[in-house]
Amino acid sequence: MLKTFKIGGIHPADNKLTRGAAIEDFGVPATVTIPVSQHIGAPASPVVKKGDNVKVGQVIATATGFVSSNIHASVSGTVTAVDNVPDGGGLRKQAIVIQVEGDEWEEGIDRTDTLVKECDLDAKEIVAKIAAAGIVGMGGATFPTQVKLSVPPGKKAEFLIINGVECEPYLTADHRVMLERGEELLVGIKILMKCLGVEQAYIGIENNKPDAIAHLSGLAAGYEGIEIVPLRMKYPQGGEKQLIDAVIGRQVPSGRLPIDVGAVVQNVGTALAVYEAVQKNKPLIERVVTVTGKALENPGNYRVRIGTPLRALIERSGGMPEDTGKVINGGPMMGRAVANIEAPVTKGTSGVLLMRDEEALRGTAKACISCAKCVAVCPMGLEPYLLNKLVSKGRLADTEPERVTDCIECGSCSFTCPADLPLLDMIRLGKAEVMRLIRARNAK
Repeated sequence: MLKTFKIGGIHPADNKLTRGAAIEDFGVPATVTIPVSQHIGAPASPVVKKGDNVKVGQVIATATGFVSSNIHASVSGTVTAVDNVPDGGGLRKQAIVIQVEGDEWEEGIDRTDTLVKECDLDAKEIVAKIAAAGIVGMGGATFPTQVKLSVPPGKKAEFLIINGVECEPYLTADHRVMLERGEELLVGIKILMKCLGVEQAYIGIENNKPDAIAHLSGLAAGYEGIEIVPLRMKYPQGGEKQLIDAVIGRQVPSGRLPIDVGAVVQNVGTALAVYEAVQKNKPLIERVVTVTGKALENPGNYRVRIGTPLRALIERSGGMPEDTGKVINGGPMMGRAVANIEAPVTKGTSGVLLMRDEEALRGTAKACISCAKCVAVCPMGLEPYLLNKLVSKGRLADTEPERVTDCIECGSCSFTCPADLPLLDMIRLGKAEVMRLIRARNAK
């Protein structure tokens, strides 16, 4: 019997329209806009100015704290601006704009396809190289990878768990990485294992990807300590706590972290980026992005330079259909609607989804019928109807004892609500206020 997590979960249609589309190189855009904050934590600080010439792979903004990440030029050319520019939501945030001139790379970056298996670096050297390369979690969370690999004193990593679930509907970037870059992925996993000092790694893959399960199972036979774990499809199995439960049967307590149960979780895209950084001296300057939608003429998976405008990806895929009701950065469950398609691809951009008008429309909110479906599907064991009621009455602080900060914002509650209540929207309001209160208390 296939494994899965125990609490809650839903089964939306997977709509993996691009599962058979091989990764294409998108090429070099005419201009890139590279935000200095593409990660959880403090924004990076620009180290270039208008008029500077840069090469591919050059550091253009440096991390400003322990939880921060370096930013590199994804193209070569001239810096035309270091300014606040609109992001996908229309908010102006600091970014570095580069006008492309050729494609000149920094020296020392190995651009060949030759597989490099052996890694002679020790754990500290690996972490330093990952930090220098600006690697972050590429499943969407964008947590700086070097921080995750720096196990706190008193804690011990027992297992490395690789997230190959890609449970978000429509997205297939990780699926294609597992099929097309399997060897590099496995070497990256071995490097992560060495860094953490663990002997066992598991790659969790849902059973709607039988080709990836078979392919990596065959390759993993040559890599000691790496096991492929087929999982039964259930959303949101890609959540860290849900994946840990599914793979090793351990549940992370409320308010605790995966390392508290001996686990470190990394996405397959992150493991590939680690291979490229450590073995090829290549910083995180590009990633695989799924561009998809039921009305899109030519959906696909593309290897895209960071900073490429979303508009260019949409045009490459056939242009925006007339009946497009919403453009989403990410998938339909946890992605965010885009108000500005000139916004750039970032390290956390796993997909661009174009939804038809009828797909994008929300139902009209009605009165709660006390069916408790939202409770049954919540993977964190919360009571979404109660959190919604507290927020709607202005009692945001009262959501703290109801564990609002445990919410992983998966949207399962809103998806299943027969009254079409905006449960996730309200919970996000409560969570933001509670996080503000917690920060204020900690600052005293």
